[in-house]
Amino acid sequence: MPSERLSRFLSRSGIASRRKCDDIIKNGRVKVNNNIVLESFYRVNSNYDTVTLDNCEIKLNAKLIYIALYKPNRYLSDLVPEGIRNVARTLIPIDSYLFPIGRLDYNSEGLMLFSNDGNLANKIMHPRYGIDKEYLVKLKGSLSEELLNNVTKGITIDGIPYRVTLIEFIKASLSNSWYRIILQEGKNRMIRKIGNQIKHPVLKLIRVRIGPIKLGSLKAGEYRYLSEREKKDLLKLSQNNIS
Repeated sequence: MPSERLSRFLSRSGIASRRKCDDIIKNGRVKVNNNIVLESFYRVNSNYDTVTLDNCEIKLNAKLIYIALYKPNRYLSDLVPEGIRNVARTLIPIDSYLFPIGRLDYNSEGLMLFSNDGNLANKIMHPRYGIDKEYLVKLKGSLSEELLNNVTKGITIDGIPYRVTLIEFIKASLSNSWYRIILQEGKNRMIRKIGNQIKHPVLKLIRVRIGPIKLGSLKAGEYRYLSEREKKDLLKLSQNNIS
């Protein structure tokens, strides 16, 4: 096979769009034969060159991997370490570049998916595909019926509209309450922002489902490979949402 531009190689591998791959390369995250390359036009040959992103090897036509992880509290979802904070990817001891699907903020926990199927990752993460994400959320205090209705209808925070698909009371104690919340939007820290806006801040947040994939019996820090049925359901869902 003839050589090709490094940015094209990364894009064909499903890492990101060609333009985003240019930025990834410029940020010094890509190595060719263990040497950092900063030029997107650098030419590589997949038959001879070893290309890594964040020190994980990128292979064309690699066997597709689909993994469910229970991200613990106080772990980063992003692949690139930030200071001394823990990174969820390090909990999966697999020598392959894996995309995080469905990020969670540092203080949230629960289901994340990881895969080397970049095209699927982009579809699942993009809000326009409207894939359900389900959470168990502990809020300070208890929400009135009026607040529940307002959150479902949608509220505006700093000029940005936020709307949950469903919010359902589960149980209460003396000072807080648990709710089941389903989102189709993917705005950053959305549930926490809503909680702060309505004066009932989030005390704990656990994601328990992404589309057809459930957290199940996984404990914090544990991971598992998706079953064949789960993979088929996930792929079918992403294909159905292409239109």
